[in-house]
Amino acid sequence: MISQVFILSSKGDHLIYKDFRGEAGKDAVNKFYEMVTALTGGQPPVVMKHKELHFVHIRQGGLYWVATTKADASPFTIIEFLNRLTALVKDYCGCLSEKSVQMNFALIYELLDEVVDFGYIQTTSTDILKNFIQTEAVSSKPFSLFDLSNVGLFGADTQQNKVAPSAAATRPIVSSQGEQVKNVSTAGCYGLFLGASGVLMKADIEGEIRVKCYMPSCSEMRIGLNEEFSIGKSQLSGYGAAVRVDECSFHQAVRLDEFDTYRILKVCPSQGEQTVMQYQLCDDLPTAPPFRLFPSIERDSGGRYRTLFIHVPLSLRQSLFSYSAAINVSITIPVPKGSLRLSQELSSPDQSAELQPKNKAVHWEIPRFPGGAQLSALFKLEVSGLSAASLQEVGPVSLSFELPKYTSTGLQIRFLRLSPIQPGPSQRWVRYVTHSDSYTIRI
Repeated sequence: MISQVFILSSKGDHLIYKDFRGEAGKDAVNKFYEMVTALTGGQPPVVMKHKELHFVHIRQGGLYWVATTKADASPFTIIEFLNRLTALVKDYCGCLSEKSVQMNFALIYELLDEVVDFGYIQTTSTDILKNFIQTEAVSSKPFSLFDLSNVGLFGADTQQNKVAPSAAATRPIVSSQGEQVKNVSTAGCYGLFLGASGVLMKADIEGEIRVKCYMPSCSEMRIGLNEEFSIGKSQLSGYGAAVRVDECSFHQAVRLDEFDTYRILKVCPSQGEQTVMQYQLCDDLPTAPPFRLFPSIERDSGGRYRTLFIHVPLSLRQSLFSYSAAINVSITIPVPKGSLRLSQELSSPDQSAELQPKNKAVHWEIPRFPGGAQLSALFKLEVSGLSAASLQEVGPVSLSFELPKYTSTGLQIRFLRLSPIQPGPSQRWVRYVTHSDSYTIRI
């Protein structure tokens, strides 16, 4: 039984507040934010308690999604409800962000009225809710074909032209133009641990195929994968390079009668977004890791304080194509706890770096990293009481990044067909993206 649902920004701004039972006052919102910000260290606990009120929250899109309850309710049920609520908001609003929630607050309140009745969860199905939701979503950035630059329509010969921009995957479920939207996203997630010499010590790739379908009716969707796609250690005969994964699982709605022979997934998609396939590959990577770090640490004891120099040249392996530029690259370098000041020399003006004393780390940001390029930085740290033990506090380096138009396993979508053929204008897209989960390099 849910008493309240509210959404807060990362700064504590009240975006959405809904009280279903009147059991707790609105001051519960401020109390929750005080409890979260008062905690030090890592991630705050998902479930917290103040007097008789229980707070259950998740973080999605940089926002706090919170539900409160006074009943002896299962926290796992409420967590699952919050996850489905964020999926609903993403389906209807197009994306999860503070701006999107602010622009679509009326739509979100209407969703909450239909989803929860006097604290009891009714439904979180997009197919059911579409019959009752009347408010139309407001898109923060209208979709336009003129913004696609080098992106082609589905069906082109090259992977580059088959990749849709991020906007194609963040369109709301309600479209004022009456267009029919179908897009397939192939997302991969890197988890790597590299030694100081660049030797791969641990590797794990997890990926999924997501279908986003906003059509009035679609009886069946056929998704063709690589003909050389194999699961496990078995090898498939063929003329192309084999695409292999260790494990693979499918959504219960996926029909696999043509998968073994033709590598075709058949699914009857529901309104909204759903994951039709998940896969995993461990250790035996088909390509080299996308980033290689060449660090060096030099010690200079001159001056009032001893000074530590950290040279961090970062290069992107040439195995990636030039159009597979990484974006939102973030490098975190742990430094000694006595670090006082930072000066840096960066190889391009669009980069930035700062010392975060609270986290004892240097944070280096690169907005865009072209494929095959090498970027470097020289960080000069002033450390109080530098010793040989302080040098051991430097590293390991962790990276986070996003690689559009790139699949870490080589998995690709050959075709996307709908049955029956839908009349009227429609947009069909295939999007590839790879991002980092845990990418760590020893120094």
